[in-house]
Amino acid sequence: MSVEAANAGDADVIAIVQAIERAQAAGQRSEAGRLLERARAIAPEHPLVLNVAGIEELHRGNASAARQLLEKAIEKDGRNPAFWLNLATAFRRLGLQAEEARALDRALALEPRHLLALLQKASLLELQGKRKMAAQVYHNALQTIPRGARLPQNLRSAIQRAVDAVRRNDAALEAFLATRLEDVRRQHASEKQDRFDHCIDAFLGKRRIYEPKPTFLCFPKLPPLEFHPREDFPWLEEIEAGTERIRAEFERVYAEDAGGLRPYIAYPESAPLDQWAELNHSRRWSAYFLWKDGKPVEEHLARCPQTAELLRRIPRVDVPGYAPTAFFSILDARTRIPPHTGATNTRLIVHLPLVVPPGCRFRVGSETREWRVGEAWVFDDTIEHEAWNDSDTIRAILIFDVWNPGLTEAERALVRTAVQSIKEYYADEGMAITAE
Repeated sequence: MSVEAANAGDADVIAIVQAIERAQAAGQRSEAGRLLERARAIAPEHPLVLNVAGIEELHRGNASAARQLLEKAIEKDGRNPAFWLNLATAFRRLGLQAEEARALDRALALEPRHLLALLQKASLLELQGKRKMAAQVYHNALQTIPRGARLPQNLRSAIQRAVDAVRRNDAALEAFLATRLEDVRRQHASEKQDRFDHCIDAFLGKRRIYEPKPTFLCFPKLPPLEFHPREDFPWLEEIEAGTERIRAEFERVYAEDAGGLRPYIAYPESAPLDQWAELNHSRRWSAYFLWKDGKPVEEHLARCPQTAELLRRIPRVDVPGYAPTAFFSILDARTRIPPHTGATNTRLIVHLPLVVPPGCRFRVGSETREWRVGEAWVFDDTIEHEAWNDSDTIRAILIFDVWNPGLTEAERALVRTAVQSIKEYYADEGMAITAE
């Protein structure tokens, strides 16, 4: 209970009131009563004392007496939302729904995100048969709870009731929309509807809408697509047609040149590792680089000539010192790559699956897919993504980067120069700027 409405000279009253509240919360009725008598002896008309006295009457089942005490407290201090909430509880016990609603609205006018007031308002709407309105208020109540917050035991049943009400309403709304949309969907069955599906799923709370969060350079006004349309990359078919040749070269170097594999995550131990602590300098996620930091790894390319030729034909990113990058990515059995984001949305990432046992998945934003050998995709790695290999063998894919097709030639040239210039600016102090 807030005591901010009390005057600065009320320290003794405040201390006793806080002790009463603790006793009431613990169910120590006799102790609460003893302390209340002491508070009344000191300041019988103090709004905080009147409020805890009203709460005590509620505990005793005397809602009428509680109402009188709480209304008197509000006459003296109408700015405390807890007083209005307690009065609303008294009205609930008396069956006065209109009065309860007005008291709850006054509490929420003072503190719009008051969790208890929102929960009680929603339960009142349920009593009135307004289940859709109740679900919306329950939703608002749940939004006030920070993620990961530990809830008091006495609130958990009310919170679960809110969760259940929201879920029931969302399910009913989803079914209603499906019926209303059926004819329109049928009329446009030949056209893509996946973006609309995402829109409705987000509205119903089934999926999130993720935004790009580059760790280095964010280029505005590019479409924030998780997976990009295949038709924007006509050369994908040629890459896919070479899957068997690429996989044969990978399998050969994996068997014959294990020394060429490097941990993909290799930060200095002093770096803030966050999600990378488990994989840092670990071969559980390793790479066999063909291009790295814009430079060809000639020895590796020589061992994979057909892969090298196919990579030569694609519109690779060309930022000296940074891109292109191309490598075989090997994820060990029972290994997960945690959620993370890439450096810049000026380039996109291509995956060509080569060795994919069952149990391998990949999520970008709100969409999770399973790799299939020979089926490539292009995605924006500045949108949160993660990968799993839940199998008992390795998973291997070819990864390389390409320019984001949303950039004009002029914009590519500007980005190229800007990235190199940023690197140059910091180089005189030995700083390395990560842009990949």
